[in-house]
Amino acid sequence: MRFVRNLIGLLGFLLIWEAVVRVGWVDQNDLPPPTVVFARIGQLLGDVEFVRDVVASALAWVIAMAISVVIAVPAGLVLGSVRWLREATKAVVEFLRPIPSVALIPLVLIVIGGGPEAKISLAVYASVWPILFNTIYALAEIDPLLVETARSYGTPRSRILTSVALPHAAPFVFTGIRMAAAISLIVVISTEFLAGAKLGIGQFVLEASSGANRMDLVLAGTVVAGVLGFIVNEGLERLGRRLFRWSTDEGTAA
Repeated sequence: MRFVRNLIGLLGFLLIWEAVVRVGWVDQNDLPPPTVVFARIGQLLGDVEFVRDVVASALAWVIAMAISVVIAVPAGLVLGSVRWLREATKAVVEFLRPIPSVALIPLVLIVIGGGPEAKISLAVYASVWPILFNTIYALAEIDPLLVETARSYGTPRSRILTSVALPHAAPFVFTGIRMAAAISLIVVISTEFLAGAKLGIGQFVLEASSGANRMDLVLAGTVVAGVLGFIVNEGLERLGRRLFRWSTDEGTAA
């Protein structure tokens, strides 16, 4: 039923878009109708170069997410369980967190260069925060009785983190990963567009817009990026429901 409602909403949006263009309210050169855009997508999916761009963006996203999880989850567990360390690093974290990733593009290009490392590094920087803060939030919400019971049995701190804290935090951490997944994909494609990467959806859109001003290609690349993001989010949402059936709420940090 949910799929049907989503499909009806999407079809309604596409019909309105098509009608607005066809009646002449918007120039087709500025905003091609969806029939033209989707026809172009069909052609592009048979183009090896475009498929390579999509794979490049998707691969950079996967690498960035893997690095983000490896960094943020252990860091969140430590900061969430060691109060003095959390307080000591709070000022630094709160200073770094609001800085937009795209604002760091010039610095990253100078320090790292303009290869795939640049977009991966920026995506990692942007993705770490949702996972980190959701992990810290989850540990703050854990029942103290669980921790005290484990301590009373002589369980070491490292074992408490892995056997008590982490299972409790898992739904919250997974929600952070879902949030970070969307952010990471946005940053990867934005960096490709702004920094002029050699491969990627962002690079494809940049060339299409700056060359012959092919808005049909621009929108085709944009729609493919949107579909990729939808698939990622839907897949993670379904995975979360399957993994955490015992949890009534995956949890989100404010």
